[in-house]
Amino acid sequence: MFPGTRTSVFHEINSPQSLPSFICSRRVSKVDLARENPLNFDTTLRVFSIKHLIGALLCGFALRWFFIAHFPFYSGDTSYYEELARNWLYHGVYGFCIRGQLLSSDIRMPGYPAFLGFVYAAVGKTRTAVMVSQAVIDLFSCVLTGLLAAQLAPASKKKIVAAVALWIAALCPFMANYSASVLTETLATFVTVLALLVFVNFLNHRLAESPRKMFDNRALLLLAGWFFILGLIAAAGTLVRPETPLLLMAATFVLCIRWRFRSDWWKLALAVLWLAAGLLVGLEGWAIRNTNNIGRVEFLAPEYAAAKGDFVPEGFFDWTGTWMVRFGDAYRVSWKLSTAPILMDDIPPSAFDSNAERAEVASLLNQYNSGCNMTPLLDYQFGRLAQERRVRRPLRTYLFIPFERAVMIWFTPRIELLPYTGRLWPPGDVWHNNPTDFSVTLGLGALNIALLGLALAGAWRGRGHPGVFFLIAFIVIRTAFLTQLHTVEPRYVIECMPALYALAALALIRPSKVAPSADLPAGAGRLSATNP
Repeated sequence: MFPGTRTSVFHEINSPQSLPSFICSRRVSKVDLARENPLNFDTTLRVFSIKHLIGALLCGFALRWFFIAHFPFYSGDTSYYEELARNWLYHGVYGFCIRGQLLSSDIRMPGYPAFLGFVYAAVGKTRTAVMVSQAVIDLFSCVLTGLLAAQLAPASKKKIVAAVALWIAALCPFMANYSASVLTETLATFVTVLALLVFVNFLNHRLAESPRKMFDNRALLLLAGWFFILGLIAAAGTLVRPETPLLLMAATFVLCIRWRFRSDWWKLALAVLWLAAGLLVGLEGWAIRNTNNIGRVEFLAPEYAAAKGDFVPEGFFDWTGTWMVRFGDAYRVSWKLSTAPILMDDIPPSAFDSNAERAEVASLLNQYNSGCNMTPLLDYQFGRLAQERRVRRPLRTYLFIPFERAVMIWFTPRIELLPYTGRLWPPGDVWHNNPTDFSVTLGLGALNIALLGLALAGAWRGRGHPGVFFLIAFIVIRTAFLTQLHTVEPRYVIECMPALYALAALALIRPSKVAPSADLPAGAGRLSATNP
């Protein structure tokens, strides 16, 4: 298991990159390190056969067109992104029209509105054009997913693993249906899987394990440039979704384990320095723009998407964070704030520890409902309730609620973009009322559980590979972050889907027995026999 020396039964020594360090040091020169192509994704697309590549892409586009034609989706965020794109493209102002005046804003990152503006300028201001463009981008994500899976597989299995991952990504509806929504997920997923691929490719490169004496100036420049490029890619993703730097946290965590020995600390310091440099350079323009136009230094969008000077009901959100574990609660409670009454019947029993607490919440909601206005005083009282609940049962707040949220965002039928209720219980009544709703919910729920099961099996099978460890770290860190948001939204794990597809592909092929002779370079067997 990474980072030790034991390997899984799936591991196969397939190149000098996977050989012990004493073998690599006999065969790798400084010139070799500097001349290797840092973007060599196993000869890129040649890992796919033409029939698999064309077939998967055609079937994948057909599936995405089906969602575009029959299930287009628009949310409240859609109108924000579209208005920002129009104002930026036609008036040169990244902002909103407020009281007849066009004002700059920083409440949304500019990456997705920039994408919308590009589509509007190129093919016209239609949502169908945006969705078709997203379908094409999503198919590129499918190809990158296949390349990512190939990086995790032994040499003799790379082509089959890449093909399986490509077909899974192309035909699984969980990523495909987001092509039919005017939301950030498709673009954010593309940038995320590109960053995952670049870093896993690095973990397979000789630079990751070579000692200091193997590095000349060109090799050092290559190492620094690799992490600078990864930081730039993460910055591009951050301009679409502000939580993208979590990927760099996962990468740094893996590097801290892999380079935990003192002799490798210089590489760790260099990597962190250039990752940070790439990220900051990529976000510098956005931060400067916010400083000049908004009057505050913002590298990311504000936490609650609030404009400067807006009142944010943090106390109310703290209170909902002590009990909210379901996506539907956001519609019934959080997203009604300041727009509609919040009913006591929509608050679950888990929000109250006593009848006295229930009565106090009812009184506070009555005051809010009188004008649908969350005043600072009301917000303070909800914040006080939240603090009392945290003190009274800290394990519930810091352990059980985050765990339940993680379960809810992963074990879901993923019908949030589809016109179905997601209800399965009681099965007889639900089936009788709407058999289509029941069948789709059950089918997609079963598919999601199967995918998670395959990903777990693939992670276990490939547990000796540091790239697998990195993907797991990325998924865990992102999930932990999502459990701390003020709403529970399954769509925010869509960026993890390429990692799941790659791991699932590992589970669907037969493991290789360790065969030391087939893929070792000439002389490696003799060296390994003479070096205990």
